[in-house]
Amino acid sequence: MSVQLLSILALVAVFLISTIFNVHMGALAFVATFVVGFGLTDLSEDEIIAGFPAGLFVILVGVTYLFAIAKANGAIDWLVDSAVNLVRGRVWAFPWIMFALSAGLAGIGAVPPAAVAIIAPTAMRIAHRYQISPLLMGLMVANGVAAGEFSPIGLFGIIVNDVAVSNGVASSPILLFASCFAVNAVMCYVLYVVINRRARRRHEPVEPMEAAGPTPSRRGTGLSVIDPDVAVAVRPPMTKSVAATLAGLVAMVAIVACTELDIGFVAMTLAVILSVLSPDAAKEALPKIAWPSVFLIVGIVTYVNLLQELDTVTYVSDAVAHLRSPLLIALLICVIGAVVSAFASTTGILGALVPLAVPFLLSGDVSAVAMIIALSLSSSIVDASPFSTSGALVVANAAEEDRDRVMSQLLRWGLAMIVVAPVVSWGAFVLPGW
Repeated sequence: MSVQLLSILALVAVFLISTIFNVHMGALAFVATFVVGFGLTDLSEDEIIAGFPAGLFVILVGVTYLFAIAKANGAIDWLVDSAVNLVRGRVWAFPWIMFALSAGLAGIGAVPPAAVAIIAPTAMRIAHRYQISPLLMGLMVANGVAAGEFSPIGLFGIIVNDVAVSNGVASSPILLFASCFAVNAVMCYVLYVVINRRARRRHEPVEPMEAAGPTPSRRGTGLSVIDPDVAVAVRPPMTKSVAATLAGLVAMVAIVACTELDIGFVAMTLAVILSVLSPDAAKEALPKIAWPSVFLIVGIVTYVNLLQELDTVTYVSDAVAHLRSPLLIALLICVIGAVVSAFASTTGILGALVPLAVPFLLSGDVSAVAMIIALSLSSSIVDASPFSTSGALVVANAAEEDRDRVMSQLLRWGLAMIVVAPVVSWGAFVLPGW
């Protein structure tokens, strides 16, 4: 058996062991790098360590550190409560507010689990209080995060664009973000319409158009009074730290958009400045940097870089090329992304599949930009599966009496998206030959 095939089997083992035994995938990837690098090749330690993505590490730590400070000093809570207060009794708007908040937080650099963990408790509490479908509200949060994460400074956007550029593949960060946002927004609109229509057929309106007057809270009737505990939330005070943090987040977006400065160093610089202004918040935030996500990403990327060193990428491309159908190859890659991501890490699969698809993307048989968009959508739309972190957080924050039902609904949704997401993404972006 060739070294290339063994290295691929090791990657499959990393995903399987992580999923079955709940072992951290990043740690497994580093171990696989060591075992394959030293045990199956004659590469030196320096050659193996050279694959460590130092630049990506700085970006992830800098952005998540800044975001952790924003959460610790109350800036994120201020934003969330301000958005909730904008509803002012218009209960129909709650799901869309949650979608916008989730997309916004993810778009400015929050890692997906962090964004869902921040928004889901409030969203599911509102859903229970106002008798809004918990499935609708949960999907609004999960898909909102998926919509925002592919921004040029979002975690998924950084990973995909960085991997593509480093491998010489054409990439369009703005088009990637716009496409993923549009698809997720349209999908949420369809869900909103379908779930509301089904509720009306059962004479159980999901939510009223406007608050009218106090009515008893009955299951499925829609509470029509403004509840001060939810609709008029008490915002944290606008302190100097909160104001400085909000200004810092705006500054980060502006600097990255208007200059070529590295977002990692920009975010780290802003985080250090805020640390001086809010030392207590900075101390609390440091352990809350998304270390598990950082560990996962750099571990996977380090192993993938080893695969490239072993010419495994070329080996895979040669094997897939025998299918002799670029469109079929593209669909197969999207399906693999959807299946693995539904049960494992989206960040991990994006970091692994994009490099493995590089020779195919460089061949010119299909548009590289369109293929990257299709793969990104296929791998992220399934994140609401209860086996993924986002889906699990939605289930965990559902009301106790709704939890089993939400679990069952998300399971069916996730299984359906494993089929629907890659086919629709492939059909919309790859098949037309954009």
